[in-house]
Amino acid sequence: MAHTPSPALKKQFQAARTEFKELAINELMDHEKLFLKYDIDQDGFLNLSELKYLMEKLNMPQTHLALKAMIKEVDEDNDGQMAYREFLLIFRYAKTGKLTHDGLKAIASAAVSVQQNMKGVGGGKNFFEAKAAELNNNPAEKDKAYRDQKKKEAEDAKVRKAAFKEKANQFK
Repeated sequence: MAHTPSPALKKQFQAARTEFKELAINELMDHEKLFLKYDIDQDGFLNLSELKYLMEKLNMPQTHLALKAMIKEVDEDNDGQMAYREFLLIFRYAKTGKLTHDGLKAIASAAVSVQQNMKGVGGGKNFFEAKAAELNNNPAEKDKAYRDQKKKEAEDAKVRKAAFKEKANQFK
């Protein structure tokens, strides 16, 4: 279960939003949720056992040595665990084709499938617009699409609220 991030982890999330410009805001937010979900001890790192649990949930259990190799591939500070920034390197390397370990590729592709499944059946138009933007692979366009979607959702909520108030006034 995801938990509330510590202030230090929130700072890491904000720093990542400026460093990882190739990832759209909604992608980063999904990665934050995924990281928090599997950071079971809430220390701001994915250790060996947490990574093992993540891989088991993806139906790709790994040996102890394979898990160590996965961490080593993105572990820039050689501390034997994955900080949030290093976790995001999985997705950066996946986009650039630098990932070598199949387990890390599975994490990257699982995150993409989750993002696509979250759109739902009713979001067909948004799905195809997102796919078109993905073909261009322009994070600025993705961010604009995300902000436009949020703006539309807020406007729809205002309309529903006004309609509700109007109906409620009929009963006074």
